[in-house]
Amino acid sequence: CVLYHIVFKLTAFNFLFFVLCFIVRFQSCDENRKIYFGSSEPEDFRVGEDGVVYAERSFQLSAEPTEFVVSAQDKETQEEWQMKVKLTPEPEFTGASEKDQKKIEDIIFPWQQYKDSSHLKRQKRDWVIPPINLPENSRGPFPQELVRIRSDRDKSLSLRYSVTGPGADQPPTGIFIINPISGQLSVTKPLDREQIASFHLRAHAVDVNGNQVENPIDIVINVIDMNDNRPEFLHQVWNGTVPEGSKPGTYVMTVTAIDADDPNAQNGMLRYRILSQAPSSPSPNMFTINNETGDIITVAAGLDREKVQQYTLIIQATDMEGNPTYGLSNTATAVITVTDVNDNPPEFTAMTFYGEVPENRVDVIVANLTVTDKDQPHTPAWNARYQMTGGDPTGQFTILTDPNSNDGLVTVVKPIDFETNRMFVLTVAAENQVPLAKGIQHPPQSTATVSITVIDVNESPYFVPNPKLVRQEEGLLAGSMLTTFTARDPDRYMQQTSLRYSKLSDPANWLKIDPVNGQITTTAVLDRESIYVQNNMYNATFLASDNGIPPMSGTGTLQIYLLDINDNAPQVNPKEATTCETLQPNAINITAVDPDIDPNAGPFAFELPDSPPSIKRNWTIVRISGDHAQLSLRIRFLEAGIYDVPIVITDSGNPHASSTSVLKVKVCQCDINGDCTDVDRIVGAGLGTGAIIAILLCIIILLILVLMFVVWMKRRDKERQAKQLLIDPEDDVRDNILKYDEEGGGEEDQEIVDDTIRVLEEVVPADQKP
Repeated sequence: CVLYHIVFKLTAFNFLFFVLCFIVRFQSCDENRKIYFGSSEPEDFRVGEDGVVYAERSFQLSAEPTEFVVSAQDKETQEEWQMKVKLTPEPEFTGASEKDQKKIEDIIFPWQQYKDSSHLKRQKRDWVIPPINLPENSRGPFPQELVRIRSDRDKSLSLRYSVTGPGADQPPTGIFIINPISGQLSVTKPLDREQIASFHLRAHAVDVNGNQVENPIDIVINVIDMNDNRPEFLHQVWNGTVPEGSKPGTYVMTVTAIDADDPNAQNGMLRYRILSQAPSSPSPNMFTINNETGDIITVAAGLDREKVQQYTLIIQATDMEGNPTYGLSNTATAVITVTDVNDNPPEFTAMTFYGEVPENRVDVIVANLTVTDKDQPHTPAWNARYQMTGGDPTGQFTILTDPNSNDGLVTVVKPIDFETNRMFVLTVAAENQVPLAKGIQHPPQSTATVSITVIDVNESPYFVPNPKLVRQEEGLLAGSMLTTFTARDPDRYMQQTSLRYSKLSDPANWLKIDPVNGQITTTAVLDRESIYVQNNMYNATFLASDNGIPPMSGTGTLQIYLLDINDNAPQVNPKEATTCETLQPNAINITAVDPDIDPNAGPFAFELPDSPPSIKRNWTIVRISGDHAQLSLRIRFLEAGIYDVPIVITDSGNPHASSTSVLKVKVCQCDINGDCTDVDRIVGAGLGTGAIIAILLCIIILLILVLMFVVWMKRRDKERQAKQLLIDPEDDVRDNILKYDEEGGGEEDQEIVDDTIRVLEEVVPADQKP
């Protein structure tokens, strides 16, 4: 390492303890070597690992320079270097003369002379100009002289000096200036390390013609940090959480502050501490903070959310490694919320709860179970869950949880019969939705009993059985006894009541019921083929009413299954048909229809009657299935017209039922395709009464319209003649003749005028003529 003799001018007459003074650097040292610094006056000055010299105590400098030695030692090689440091106060504090003030260090361009056999030569020196260390926030006076740059050739040449680089001729310009004649380098204003930590300038020496005399040299000016910035927290309020019951050493949160000063020096080295804790229960020191990292952890047990839900800590950050005398400080607030854990089970507010419920009621709340839980409301550690543990073997009750009040709602889900159960004693348990936290010395459940009284009410009578099915053949005569349909009253412990019966629904009005004994008799003949019977079943509804308070009633349905008897003869379908007048493949298909069912229906027998003889002579019928047959002409030709053909149809019932149905057959002339062509005859023959009446109505309406039109025309002519008779006879009719601007009218025009005058004269009465 290369050592230099360094003289520092100090702007403060009084040194303060632990205040940065300056930086001592050893140039050309191997950066990989571990160098340890020391001071010959350790009681007054201490040298840090980075070469920064600090005052160890407060003392005053005298007018005479203070000297001490800074040493550097390589622990591996035991090689040691020393440098003498001289501290000189500013003249404004010592009263030094103007001459002493101008003792400025010279920086000579790195050339040295050596003498050979004939003349002197200059050789470039291989060393580096040490940096200039300048404290920030200097109070001047400005410009403040730093060093003097000169060339050893200034004795033989007239030289001009200049500096370039940021801070000189580059932004920010004008911070550093140099006297071009003397080479004196000065600073013009205070520096701020937080804006620019160092300046790299280059010094130049040229002759009066601008020719370079020396190679430029680099000058490094380091701005020495001063403790001029307070620590600043990233947030003014920090929020953290910690579970209640946490053990000492539990991490809570980290607070962080930053300092704009040099973080590698004491000015930017922060230390944290807790100034206050509120509340101070159960201990004033529930938390501690790592003074270097800002980590907050618990140091005491006893965090209980039910007692203290939130702690407020005032955190202080101090630079100068936390020195309370010289360090700058700032504070922030840490709000720590104690979060809930399930350390309190729910507890019933009573050992026994009571309720009552009317019988046969469902979905009603019969009792409210109340519990207390010290945990945070509306959390899984507070929400209660209820269950039935005894007294309800048939599952007639359930317990729901009210999400707002956390109460247990005992609810009836199945009807209860007072005559069977008059009281229930239920055993219930309550627990939280989540298990209790570890280490809690409480049972997880709380138990209680619920006594429920069943209230007797007047119940509705009920028919047995319901519905009641009766099988009966149709055709039962009116006034016949059908069955007895009675009801029962479930109220065995109430005052004796009586039942009355009435009919509620009887679509065909076939039945009646005795109001006392419930005997049902017929009022009309039962008919299976009635429109009120569906799938052989007829339904009627009856009502049974008691005389309780309040009166109650119940309904019962009587189902009568009607058995079929052969009480209906078959009929032909369709009733009308059309065929050709000549014998050809043009048979008429007919179907037998019987409202009865098997075995009182098909298969059917089809035949033509013997009388009149013309029926069998002209027609023939052939059965093609049990329900269908074909009617066709027996003769080759039958004159067109409408013929009534009787057909006898017999069913298969026992005894048989038969009927003679008339089929109206229209015989017409047909084309080669078998279609009728004699339309006029068919229409005339088949014109119905309704069509004739419609035609007559249309004709009458038309005649009325014509008559009304004629009457209106005659009335109009009479009104026109009456208006002509009202013309004033005194008026000269000739004045009504229009005068046209024409000359020399012809004979035709004259004749027309004369005729017009003649007509008007005829209209005027003779006695009024002039």
